[in-house]
Amino acid sequence: MTAFQNSEAELRRIHRRKRINSFAHGLFFASTTVGVIALATLLIQVVSQGAGWLDWSFLTEFSSRIPSNAGIKAAFFGTLWLMAITAPLTFMIGVSTAIYLEEYAKDTKISRIIQTNISNLAGVPSIVYGLLGLTIFVRFLNFKDSILSGALTMTLLVLPIIIVAAQEAIRAVPVSLRHASYALGTNRWQTILRVVLPSAFPGILTGSILSLSRAIGETAPLIVIGAVGYVAFTPTSVFDRFTVMPMQIYTWASQPQAEFQNVAAAGIIVLLIMLLGMNAFAIYLRNRFQRK
Repeated sequence: MTAFQNSEAELRRIHRRKRINSFAHGLFFASTTVGVIALATLLIQVVSQGAGWLDWSFLTEFSSRIPSNAGIKAAFFGTLWLMAITAPLTFMIGVSTAIYLEEYAKDTKISRIIQTNISNLAGVPSIVYGLLGLTIFVRFLNFKDSILSGALTMTLLVLPIIIVAAQEAIRAVPVSLRHASYALGTNRWQTILRVVLPSAFPGILTGSILSLSRAIGETAPLIVIGAVGYVAFTPTSVFDRFTVMPMQIYTWASQPQAEFQNVAAAGIIVLLIMLLGMNAFAIYLRNRFQRK
């Protein structure tokens, strides 16, 4: 083969790579555009429907059969109660499990089975966790349809996500940092506490954001354990009955009156604001630890 033929073959390969690169660029851009347009359309529709119904009385009144008198107070406080129990429980159990699996557990057949099951549990449908919560917390432990039953069920639901995310974050900490810590005379627990966890904390917080975002928007498990769609009081203890914002929104959206669709949209706006507030706080904490 002559030098001219070699240069022509090289040019064809370069052109083929450029065409593939252009195709991949266009495909990814189109995928991103579709997602952004769908999200923007949804947000515009929700805001246009619900903004006019969002006022102070909507936040401070209980739900009602009359759309203009309906409020989200009970569901708002029910969601706060639920997240106040679910978030710390999930974080403590999830991170502790991840530390044990990554730093202490030996690579045995049993530990690999546990690891595989935890990964599989992250993909189990939420309705299954609702049935599990109904069996264990509502009937066996007799917590009934209380906030505690709901919070423990949601903890089971999001726990695998936090464990997997925390494991990935801990695994990403360079081994050289651990060796440097041991070289200074620290033991394993001191190394975990002062070196591994601070380095892995931004990743752990990212997993926590994702899991709690799922918990705050779930409805199916709470319906199964008996949470109600209408409550005319704010909970005062973990054993009170409750409702949450996704359930309240679902109840309004299923009403035949057209005005309730606008009330449901106003509820979605409140839910989104709460979710974005939680995410912003977690991102602030993550960035603060990343700078250290």
